[in-house]
Amino acid sequence: MFSERGTGATHIGLPAILKMTRLNSYLPATIILALAVAACPGLVAAQAKTWISHACGNGVSLRLRSPAASQGGLLEAEVRSAAPLTAMDAKWADHVLPFWPAAQPANVPRANVQRANVQRALLGIDLERKPGDYEISFAAQLPGGEQVNCNAQVLVTAGKFAIENLKVAPEFVEPNPKDIERADKERQRLRELFATATPERLWRGNFRLPLPGARNARNFGRRRVLNGQPGSPHTGVDFPAPAGTLIHAAQRGRVVLAENLFFSGNTVILDHGLGVYTFYGHMISMSVKVGDVVNAGAILGHVGATGRVTGPHLHWGFTVNQARVNPLQIVGLPTP
Repeated sequence: MFSERGTGATHIGLPAILKMTRLNSYLPATIILALAVAACPGLVAAQAKTWISHACGNGVSLRLRSPAASQGGLLEAEVRSAAPLTAMDAKWADHVLPFWPAAQPANVPRANVQRANVQRALLGIDLERKPGDYEISFAAQLPGGEQVNCNAQVLVTAGKFAIENLKVAPEFVEPNPKDIERADKERQRLRELFATATPERLWRGNFRLPLPGARNARNFGRRRVLNGQPGSPHTGVDFPAPAGTLIHAAQRGRVVLAENLFFSGNTVILDHGLGVYTFYGHMISMSVKVGDVVNAGAILGHVGATGRVTGPHLHWGFTVNQARVNPLQIVGLPTP
């Protein structure tokens, strides 16, 4: 496996629950949710279906799907305005937060649609981001030149990641100087690649699993102990599968890497635009080359056991604005 990654009763509101949990040690999101459900189940159910809105003034609002997320999580952000906005500038934890225009429903008569300008963004929580409160800042310009500004807080909670012990080939735990140099160069290349945000959104519709019918991928974020030595956290999910199993693109994107890497073996990376990337590792063979633009479901290669592995499988990773996120969170998430 890849190691690089009407009762009259008084209820406490969800914001109060969240505030109560912001102590010296941060509780996991599951515990926060349990507390909230116990205190105000009706409110939680309602908020789960609606956006949490922050007014920016002049008919502009910044909205979030949730006020909190755990390490390795994924949030949706949205800006709504009565008039078109220009010079949009949004930042999350010192990273630019790129928005894309969301289309109006196509199957609703235009006379029945409340016309609004809607922009969406994906906000990734890196699996090693320190728990705490982080700010989203937003600024834009109205048609008359007036500036609008607002911000919102996101509570990052600790993820619950297991520790696992693995036996791998010794050279992958204590590589020789030449392999260390190679691995360091590859790691720097990947950092630079993921730091590049293509301004165009390339994906169209929902993301899908790279192996049809794949199950049992729950090892995201696990802390590895390799041959008795602590390793880095697992930055993706692993899908065990027979060697030669077809690997499909999770969504439309451009191939920006297709080569053999020291740790992940034969590896393909797709750029989906706006700082969103998917990573496919340990292939026995690759069917694409750098520069190819592929559609969702396109064949990228075949499952293998190249690089640092304990058996044939696909390592699948998902990066959003340099944040390493559990890729299973994007599957089925509506991204119109």
